[in-house]
Amino acid sequence: MAKEKIYFIVGSQDLYGEECLKQVAADTREMVDFLNSKIGEVVDIELLPTVETSEGCIKDMRIVENDDDCVGVITWMHTFSPAKMWIKGLQILSKPLLHLHTQANEKLPYDSIDMDFMNLNQAAHGDREYGFIVSRLDIPHQVVAGYYKHDDVVAKIRRFAEVAKAIAFSKKLKVAAFGNNMRQVAVTDGDRVETQIQYGWETNYYAIGDLVKIINEVTDAEVDAKMEEYTSKYTMKTSNIEAVREQAKYEVGFDKFLEKNEIGAFTDTFQDLYGLKQLPGIAAQNLMGRGIGFGPEGDYKIAAFSAVLMKMAENREGSTGFIEDYTYDLTQGEELELASHMLEVPVSFAATKPEIDVLPLGIGGKEDPARLIFDGVTGDAIQVTLVDMGDHFRIICADIEMVKQPKPMPKLPVARIMYRHKPNFAIGTAAWCYAGGAHHSVVSTALTKEDIANFARFTGTELIIIDENTTEADLLKFSGRKY
Repeated sequence: MAKEKIYFIVGSQDLYGEECLKQVAADTREMVDFLNSKIGEVVDIELLPTVETSEGCIKDMRIVENDDDCVGVITWMHTFSPAKMWIKGLQILSKPLLHLHTQANEKLPYDSIDMDFMNLNQAAHGDREYGFIVSRLDIPHQVVAGYYKHDDVVAKIRRFAEVAKAIAFSKKLKVAAFGNNMRQVAVTDGDRVETQIQYGWETNYYAIGDLVKIINEVTDAEVDAKMEEYTSKYTMKTSNIEAVREQAKYEVGFDKFLEKNEIGAFTDTFQDLYGLKQLPGIAAQNLMGRGIGFGPEGDYKIAAFSAVLMKMAENREGSTGFIEDYTYDLTQGEELELASHMLEVPVSFAATKPEIDVLPLGIGGKEDPARLIFDGVTGDAIQVTLVDMGDHFRIICADIEMVKQPKPMPKLPVARIMYRHKPNFAIGTAAWCYAGGAHHSVVSTALTKEDIANFARFTGTELIIIDENTTEADLLKFSGRKY
C-alpha cells in the first residue's frame, strides 16, 4: 500500500507582485519540509501550487479529492487571500480540513519592519478572511493556531493526521456480522444503512457456516504454526492442549475469511455459533491485538468503532480496544469498576504476560473455551462509545483512570481491567446513563477526548464529554434527544 499523504495548500494573491509570491512559495516549502521531518512517519505532507485564483483553488482541491492516498488537507494564508476565490474549491472538498493559523516568522523584526514585510506576513489578516468563508460554508474543520515549529502546534497537526487516517480507514471499512444482534438487546443494535452513509462502514451478514467451513479446512501444520506463536507470547497454564489447538484453528480460519473478504472488523453472538465447539476466546483476543475490530453479541457499531480507534492510535504508546462494563466495588469514596467480558478482552490491555487456560464458561452451551487471562494496564484513559439515538448518532467520551486491582481474583478466570470514573463515581456513571451510553465501549490509554472531538467534528456526530469538569447540573443536559 502507498503511504497516506496530506496535501498542504497556501493562499495568497497577485496584488503584491511576483517577488512576494516567490517568497510565499519558498516559506511554504520550508514549512512543509519541517513538518515532514517531525511527523513524516505518520503521513507524507505534499505541497500543492499556491492558490492565487478561484481556478487554481479548484485545481488543487480536485487533486486532493481524486488522490486515493490523500487523507486530508492543510491550508494556510501566508498573505491576504480574498476568500471568494476559495468557495468553489472548498465546495468540492470532502476530506478532513485543518486550517493552520501560523506565520513563516516567529518574532516581529521590530527594528526593520516595513510595509513590504507587513504585506507578506499577514496571516492575522488572511486567515481571518479564510476562516470566515470556511465557517460560512459550514465545512467541518479544525483550526490549529501558533508558530508551526512549536512542539504543541506540531503535536496538534500530528493528531489531526492520525484522525484523518482513521477517517479514511473508516470510509473503507467492511464489517462481517456472524449472526444477528443478541435477542432483545437494544443498545447494540442500530441502523446499518445510516452508519454506512455517515461513517462508511459496510456491515453485512455472513452465516456462521461460511466461517465454519473454512475452519474445518485448516491443516494441522497451520495449527502448529499458530501454537508456536501462542507458546512464544503467552504462558501455557493448561494441560488441555487440544482445547487451545481448537482456538488456534479458529484464528487461522478467521484470518483466511477476513483476508478473502477484505474484512477489518467482525461480530459474533453466543446464541448463534453452530458448528463451533467453543466460543472464540484466544482467537478473538489475538485478532484484536492485531487491530481487527470486534463486537460481541452482534454489536457491529463497537466492532467498527474499535477498529477505527485502533487505527487512530497505531502510532502511539498505549492500549486501545473493546471492553464491556461489568460490575462495581462501591466502597464509599473508593468506588471502582471491574470491566471485562466473557472471554474477549484485547491482549493489548495486558499488564503482564498473559496466561492461556481452559475453564468452564457458564453461558453459550459450548465446550470449555481456551482464553487469555491477565490483569490490565494502568494510567489515564478514555472510555468512548457510539449509540444510535434514532434520528442521529451520539458519541459519549469519558475520562477515566485505569488502576491496579486492589486484591487478587483467583476465581475469576477472565482478563480484566479496573478503572475509576471522573469526576467521581456518582456523577461519572450517572452522566453515562443519562447520555444513553452502552455497556460496550472502547477504552484507550493512547487516545484523548480531543482526538474523539476531532473524529466527531469531521463525521458530524453529536458528542458528549464526561470529565473532571462535569457537574450535577450538567446531568440535566445529557438525557434523551439532541441538546
